[in-house]
Amino acid sequence: MTRFSVAASLLALAVTALPAQGATAAAAAPVQVYGAWHCSDDACTWAKVRDPAAFDAANHWLVDRGDGRPSVNVVVLSFVNPLRLLNGTTDAGNAAGVPVGMNQQVVDYFTAHGVRVMLSIGGITYTGDWDTALAQNGTLLGQKAAALASRLGVGIEIDYENSSSPNLTGLQAFVDAYRAAHPYDASGADPTARLTIDVAAGDRWLSGIDQYATAHWLTTANPVLDYANAMVPNKQPNASTAIANWQEHLDGKPTYSPAIPPLAPAKFTGSLYIAEGSQVRPECTNFASSVQQATGSWVRSAAPNGAGTTTGLLGFMFWAAEKPSTRGVTTAPPNSCEGGVGAGATAFDVPVPMPPLRQG
Repeated sequence: MTRFSVAASLLALAVTALPAQGATAAAAAPVQVYGAWHCSDDACTWAKVRDPAAFDAANHWLVDRGDGRPSVNVVVLSFVNPLRLLNGTTDAGNAAGVPVGMNQQVVDYFTAHGVRVMLSIGGITYTGDWDTALAQNGTLLGQKAAALASRLGVGIEIDYENSSSPNLTGLQAFVDAYRAAHPYDASGADPTARLTIDVAAGDRWLSGIDQYATAHWLTTANPVLDYANAMVPNKQPNASTAIANWQEHLDGKPTYSPAIPPLAPAKFTGSLYIAEGSQVRPECTNFASSVQQATGSWVRSAAPNGAGTTTGLLGFMFWAAEKPSTRGVTTAPPNSCEGGVGAGATAFDVPVPMPPLRQG
């Protein structure tokens, strides 16, 4: 069966299944962010320049859900090593601190179809390098990230996964330096002004970063970062577990010291796996039986609980396109995700290109 027939058959199921989720269409906020982290074909190192035809063959589903429309409205290329970026390292896989595969050719492949592109700095593998880079010069790292964003015309994601003793002073210096070059832009018109952060699936891991970001950078009154991504947990959650994790961000943790304040629904996304270990997930291939289908009503109607004024998270992010691990499944054909992510984009009426984000 071709990707076009798969997408068409699953889309029919998806559209009929959606009203059964329990929330009325009138009460649901639109899904505005619907994207995928992207790991290239080498487990997130992007250490070689990709052949354009081969890249398209492996990733065409991202820009064509089967009817010519993209399956996502943002792709986050993962990962840039923060210490190599700071030091401007040039080696077999990097040029001036940037993986050689994260080049203008790849960025233009997506932006030509109206898909926003961001680069993720960090990932759990590079936690120690985040620590070292922030200790050396957080301001310079922020300046180099801003210059990289300008050169490629992309946004930047902070993925700093130190849960025990994050360098928040250094991270503040990074954010200040980046924002000095690319001020916050509520319109979303400037792709380089898009600056986001990753937090844990719920509030109980990465608590220090979560608390600081929620209190200082993700307020609706004085926003500094555009939004946070509540990352995937250690395995795919079922719908009730996913919702419980995301609800923690809405509620905050008032008993923690310092307390984690509630996060406005319009300031974060929830994340799910599309490629996990040896399994092809329904989130990739079968929207009708996927967790994004089962949680879609909640995501679009989740109420504020102390922060923000509008209902509904911004949307969904998916981990991860192409080959996120050396021994796991990929999202390249025959596992491409038109029938899961792509059908979801149609069912949720995801706008491409991404519109200005809700600010309340």
